[in-house]
Amino acid sequence: MTKYNVNNERIKRKYLTFLKQAKGQNEATIDAVAKAISRFESFNKYKDFKAFHFEQAISFKKCLSRQTHHQTDEKLSLATINGACRHLKAFIQWLSQEAGYKSRIKYSDAEYFNLSEKESRTAKAKREKPVASLEQIKHVLKIMPSGNVIEKRDRALIAFTLLTGARDSAIASLCLKHVDVQAGALYQDAREVNTKFSKTFTTYFFPVGDEVRGIVSEWVNYLANDCLFGPSDPLFPKTAMKQGKDYNFEIAGLSREPWSNASAIRKIFRAAFERAGLPHFNPHSFRNTLAALGENLCHSAEEFKAWSQNLGHEGVLTTFYSYGHVQDGRQADIFNQFNEPRIKQGSQDAMELAKALVEAVSAQSN
Repeated sequence: MTKYNVNNERIKRKYLTFLKQAKGQNEATIDAVAKAISRFESFNKYKDFKAFHFEQAISFKKCLSRQTHHQTDEKLSLATINGACRHLKAFIQWLSQEAGYKSRIKYSDAEYFNLSEKESRTAKAKREKPVASLEQIKHVLKIMPSGNVIEKRDRALIAFTLLTGARDSAIASLCLKHVDVQAGALYQDAREVNTKFSKTFTTYFFPVGDEVRGIVSEWVNYLANDCLFGPSDPLFPKTAMKQGKDYNFEIAGLSREPWSNASAIRKIFRAAFERAGLPHFNPHSFRNTLAALGENLCHSAEEFKAWSQNLGHEGVLTTFYSYGHVQDGRQADIFNQFNEPRIKQGSQDAMELAKALVEAVSAQSN
């Protein structure tokens, strides 16, 4: 059976180019869109998109609700279904404006990819994600071996992620020149570092402990003094491989090349937490850890604004909405404190922070 349609391939390529070049979508989003369209094509037996009818959207939603995940064998979550349908809705809306398609497809037909209101609310509902505590991360660092250069790099990588809150994609592209250990700063230059939305900003080391900062400082000095790495060499180089006497590949120290993506970083994190007998926390989850730490340490609107900027957020609301969820255990502690006599010290700072948040919400609404 034919597993592609020539006309569909042409228009898909045009749409994906539109998303990348005109809409500025990143590769991850474009891959998700391509996957959703491919899934719909397979369901529709690769019929030409010109033959699209709203009943196909209805049938496709029913089909997705019966499908199972290829790894877990569980039914697809509503979040997964909603994401695929949302991408397809946008694609059909775009298609209805294109020459050769607009006379055949109604713009409103794309609405049939919508889930019910109840399903949409369920799909978009935020679920509590476990957040690693500082103690857990420091325990992982404490038991990580550091006998050889690869072990040193892996331990420094986890310490650096906690110290800076940098995203794994940015870390993979960092060079030595971007880090100033003496000043306690990381300069994320979007011209050279793969930052989110190509933003350039400076991150100052978070107050997570001298031992964490010491591991990073030791690593930077090791690269510069022992490995003779220069400013433009990678901060976390990939592993060099060579062919051994038995013709099998074996580790040969550090390469002078950076990782091409963050997949190796995530594997290092997974292995480190497994070794410690702890649940797996990915690199991005450390940003939640730092956001929670900021909520405890910051006592004024100015302080929390600075903390938010240090995470690369333009507004404090991003930090609150994306990373500011109060864990159930902490929520219980807070409400237990309400039953105790309240200390008024710092109340002015709390009012200042609340006022700043209200003003930020109002500005965003306008």
